Amino acid sequence: MQRQALAGYTARHFRWQVDERVATITLDRPEKKNPLTFDSYAELRDLFRALVYADDVRAVVVAGAGGNFCSGGDVHEIIGPLVAMPMPELLAFTRMTGDLVKAMRACPQPVIAAIDGVCAGAGAMIACAADMRYATPGARTAFLFVRVGLAGADMGACSLLPRLIGQGRAAELLYSGRALSADEGLAWGFFNGLIAADELTRVAQEQAHKLAAGPTFAHGMTKTMLNHEWSMTLEQAIEAEAQAQAICMQTQDFRRAFEAFAARRTPRFEGD
Repeated sequence: MQRQALAGYTARHFRWQVDERVATITLDRPEKKNPLTFDSYAELRDLFRALVYADDVRAVVVAGAGGNFCSGGDVHEIIGPLVAMPMPELLAFTRMTGDLVKAMRACPQPVIAAIDGVCAGAGAMIACAADMRYATPGARTAFLFVRVGLAGADMGACSLLPRLIGQGRAAELLYSGRALSADEGLAWGFFNGLIAADELTRVAQEQAHKLAAGPTFAHGMTKTMLNHEWSMTLEQAIEAEAQAQAICMQTQDFRRAFEAFAARRTPRFEGD
């Protein structure tokens, strides 16, 4: 399969930068708390799909500009037009938004969400689709779909959210649309940690650099197993992991780790 470099990619609807194989996506409409548009949804979807083939990105951070993460779909640029759309176009839109989540889960790179301020609607689902979430004490996460007369079943919410915080807690948030505070999110396991606002992006990127320095082929296998094993029995999961680990044992990174251990030095992983 053709590999490609994404460090030089020029984003049109958000900021994109790559530093030492760690990419940072910054949603950058701070005057509106970084809402999504039809175009930004599509570009994010396509970029995460392209990351499957990227040979110069090993971890991804998703953040927001101006003290907020993402307020969801833009009220005037998305929600207004949806009211007038016929069913086929509505279904095309909802499938596209779900495709963003699927692309985030399918890319082999670990994805870290750095969440400050408002994290609502589709923004909350981008957070759910990440592998890890760090937030500030002021972060407020809300699955607002019910507030606009829609089901809480949006972009995989009824699948991903219960896995993170449990069925009962997820049901409460999806039925009520209320905001999850940062402290609740930490206690419930939604957040991996709370970080001061002025340190949030640095800490998220620091964690991403640690992951990027690890055995990235093996990280991708871990992510695949985390996704697939929810639908497996224990017996199926153990067999799948046996096969996955045997594959990883054929990598050069496995050999490098052994040789480094024998020589009492730190291994340098290359992802092959």
